[in-house]
Amino acid sequence: MMGGLYRVTEWIMRFSVSNVMWMICSFPFFLFSLVLITGQSIEPAQLIGVLLVVATVTPFTLFPATAALFSSVRKWIMNDEEAPLIRTFFRSYKENYLQSMFGGIIFTIFFGLIIANYFFYNGLETQLQAVSVLFIVLFVLLSISVFNFFCILAHMHMKTIPTIKNAVLITIGRPFTSLMIIITNAVVIYVSLTQFNLFLAFFFMGSLVAYMTFHHFYRMFLKIQEKQEAFEEQQAKEEQSTIDNASDEFK
Repeated sequence: MMGGLYRVTEWIMRFSVSNVMWMICSFPFFLFSLVLITGQSIEPAQLIGVLLVVATVTPFTLFPATAALFSSVRKWIMNDEEAPLIRTFFRSYKENYLQSMFGGIIFTIFFGLIIANYFFYNGLETQLQAVSVLFIVLFVLLSISVFNFFCILAHMHMKTIPTIKNAVLITIGRPFTSLMIIITNAVVIYVSLTQFNLFLAFFFMGSLVAYMTFHHFYRMFLKIQEKQEAFEEQQAKEEQSTIDNASDEFK
């Protein structure tokens, strides 16, 4: 029983410490986002200014910190639980900073275009207003692609553009995994922001989202890997059979 209690407290510490480090490294993003959420009397010009600031700081703070968080979570899921928690986080933060920053710039631009088009079409009083629904769908798909981007960045060694491309392809090509990612993350975020006076948000939300996302991604990755290995093994058998038949005919 004491061993089980120790394991529980160890996992609580792991999730909470990682989440706090993630929030500290993303502090400018959360600061301006808080201003955006709580500022009910902000004038439209000021609102646009705050949105631009949030969009500016996102690639330089939130994306590198989230990439480091996913790298830490990856080790837990792959049973490398003895890796130093803080050292692993900041080493991953340093190693993946430039790639995650460039990816963050690209994703932020796409998010900006989608949001701008949504408000444009939603503001029309014609039948074209229905087009705004398309941009909601694109927003959800792009959000899932961001999660897959962090998973690929943490698990594989690729350049930025191929990483983004594969993240989008996985999102579209693996609808069940994408659905599981968006549902579990939506539940975690909703509970964290509405229950326990934001206690979960400050100490567990980010690390739980990263853990659940990489868990779904890694299961999908293993299945793809198994199918690939089975296909290569079958191909090797067919090639060997062809060689054997050709050898027998020669004899």
